[in-house]
Amino acid sequence: MVSKLDLYRVFSIVGKNESFSGAARELYMTQPAVSQSIMQLEAELDTRLFNRTPKGVTLTMEGSLLLEYVNSAINLIGIGEEKIAEFKNLTTGELRIGVGDTISKYFLLPNLETFRNKYPNIKLKIINGTTDEIITALKSGHADIAICNLPIQDTTIVARPCLTVHDIFVYGEKYNKLLSKPIGFNELSKLPLIFLEPKSNSRKYVEDYFLSKGIQISPEFELGSHDLCIEFARINMGIACVTREFSQDYMNKGILREVQLTEDIPARSIGICVLKSVPLSPATTKFVEIIEDK
Repeated sequence: MVSKLDLYRVFSIVGKNESFSGAARELYMTQPAVSQSIMQLEAELDTRLFNRTPKGVTLTMEGSLLLEYVNSAINLIGIGEEKIAEFKNLTTGELRIGVGDTISKYFLLPNLETFRNKYPNIKLKIINGTTDEIITALKSGHADIAICNLPIQDTTIVARPCLTVHDIFVYGEKYNKLLSKPIGFNELSKLPLIFLEPKSNSRKYVEDYFLSKGIQISPEFELGSHDLCIEFARINMGIACVTREFSQDYMNKGILREVQLTEDIPARSIGICVLKSVPLSPATTKFVEIIEDK
């Protein structure tokens, strides 16, 4: 069945050529098929679009009026198809990433640099927040992808682990003597502890693990960023719960030391989160590939 759009395409070419035979050659159709398409369109519109003459065809007044709109519409469709091709080829588009400050600094930026070098025309939008906040942004359509601490308990989200991390405790010079030997969780909980705020997913993970051991923590300080926890530990304000992979530089330089625990906190993951029901855009797909290839 010939669609209305196909009929308008034939009409546009006939109007340009002022000839059924000329349009047939351009469209790789038979002349009777072109003639039949025009008659079908005229019947549907209940309007004569062409004057037929022995030398060819000419547009009627109604045909001339319609041709102007049809050509504009076909041109817009062509532009739309070009834009789709640009999106597919990543010569234009936007990538919106929801991510926390710490993960942004230590994990996202290197991957973002690689993506930017490969696809410089893709507009980037970074949405910062806690894990709960960026998952909300993802579910509301304000972010295409979220990179956050796992696990995520949400059946509408697909989470792909991409980096294993370890929660540890670090301290400054003041606590060298006190923490010279391995200690257990119960003993550690009695020291001045520095944690992230309770709404942090990584804080919840460690806190839940302590609770599984029957130990409830009561931090001396609850701070808004991983870097602040490190700085507070550096100036001997207490023992900070941090991510080993994001604190290694401080420990390599001897600025901070890791508390030797009699039992390690189980490793967890940082991962990519996307909506289960929404297909990934070309830009998002390429970004995920860059992360997963590393």
